[in-house]
Amino acid sequence: MLTGKQKNYLRGIAHKLQPIIQIGKGGVNDMLLKTIEDALEARELIKVSVLQNCMEAPKILAPAIAEAVGGEVVQVIGRTLVFYKESNNKKEIVLPK
Repeated sequence: MLTGKQKNYLRGIAHKLQPIIQIGKGGVNDMLLKTIEDALEARELIKVSVLQNCMEAPKILAPAIAEAVGGEVVQVIGRTLVFYKESNNKKEIVLPK
């Protein structure tokens, strides 16, 4: 579980990131979850964009995705989701205590 200070730190890093994954009409499926999991392992911090044609609300999608991939929701702002998961092999982000 991330503390408020850690989430704030990650939001600062995520500000300059571009969304690398889009969730569209098909919604969340196993392939999408695998893609998110792989991206988190490679980058630790990612942005995901929820397109207008997605039937589910971003605030409902975020916790479900985070639980499925074993990550943390850093922020949900509009239709953009930010996720964090510490990498097993390539740890780059050092969180404040």
